[in-house]
Amino acid sequence: MKKEECFYLGKIVSKFSFKGEVLIKLDTDEPESYVKMESVFINYNDNLVPFFIEKCSLHKSDLLRVKFEDVDTEEDADDLMKAELYLPLSLLPKLEGDQFYFHEVIGFTIIDNSFGEVGIIKSINDSTAQALFEIDREGTEVLIPMDDEFIDKIDRDSKEIYVNTPEGLIDLYL
Repeated sequence: MKKEECFYLGKIVSKFSFKGEVLIKLDTDEPESYVKMESVFINYNDNLVPFFIEKCSLHKSDLLRVKFEDVDTEEDADDLMKAELYLPLSLLPKLEGDQFYFHEVIGFTIIDNSFGEVGIIKSINDSTAQALFEIDREGTEVLIPMDDEFIDKIDRDSKEIYVNTPEGLIDLYL
């Protein structure tokens, strides 16, 4: 399994018991959706390695407490600390209408109602208070907030997102 075929699920953040249990911080608004997982891919030495889950439960509502098969000691768990977890893209539920996953819109063209074609989405910056489309316009980076008020329509077939940005926002970058 290649990383490109997967989505980032979360990261192992700490040990939980002397029996090899770990706590995982999930990158999701719905951690309860992942309690019944049977396995995950762990980025181990730059390879995605499948790990099978013996038991799994929510811990303090936003962490997942997991016991992996063959991870039976604190030392085994130490070896997995800070490792990233992935699942196949095929396990993501399909989104309808104007909802989308960040990875899904990379490469889409942004078209503004008044400005016209802005450029191609090269990435999503979600490290700020508000997530931003990072758009490449002929070598110049343009940032547009991913605000529901700005997004008019998403056309998955033609890979286009229609936006209505405040007057002058795009001009700030050009």
